[in-house]
Amino acid sequence: MINRINLELYLNDTLQISKFQDYCPNGLQVEGCPEIRKLASGVTASQAFLEAARDWGSDAVLVHHGYFWKNEESCIVGIKRRRLGLLIENDMNLFAYHLPLDAHSELGNNAQLAILLGFISHARFGPDQLGWLGTLERAMTLRELAQRVDIKLGRVPLLLGDPDRPIKKVAWCTGGAQGFFEAAIAAGADVYLSGEVSEQNTHLARESGVGFLGAGHHATECWGVKALGEHIAKTFEIEHCFFDIPNPV
Repeated sequence: MINRINLELYLNDTLQISKFQDYCPNGLQVEGCPEIRKLASGVTASQAFLEAARDWGSDAVLVHHGYFWKNEESCIVGIKRRRLGLLIENDMNLFAYHLPLDAHSELGNNAQLAILLGFISHARFGPDQLGWLGTLERAMTLRELAQRVDIKLGRVPLLLGDPDRPIKKVAWCTGGAQGFFEAAIAAGADVYLSGEVSEQNTHLARESGVGFLGAGHHATECWGVKALGEHIAKTFEIEHCFFDIPNPV
């Protein structure tokens, strides 16, 4: 068991939230019961996730995508009312960490994706150094890398570029970081992997010769919050369960 305040302090310090200018508040977003024995983790605090956590008997939930985003409608009505109501009625705490969880050197989304896909990190690039740059553990083509992504993430990625291009240097940033593609090209990457893709990425891939893999926002961001939940469970000897709510995006 761990006290809610102590867990928030530990998470905030571990993820160094003060270093980030984010699009949402990081930390405890909804206060629940003071003592936590069971922690549920997931990518997004959707209704389906909250219901799964409630049915499991969770005292707290830990997510990457929480609430109160910049420019979000502030009125508590409709879907927001139902989600917040479920948390409050069941006395569940909601902890949410966005950019700090992407960036963490060991437990973050980018770090965990690198382990999963066999990327060896060497440097950071892009806005706020959120993009990662490295090499593959062994040489392969863009097609072979896409096949590895399919196997490891359970999702066929969108491939832009020459499938037979040999890959030496890899750049990646999970989630909706397709806007980092030009920075990855400038950093000398042979391929850039992110969760989402935009129309202009096609033209950049064609004209630069650098490959692009769109591997899914959800699929690339399961790993950090799961690792963090497991870390918390081990550190404080509480129960933990990761709930993966399917999302094709």
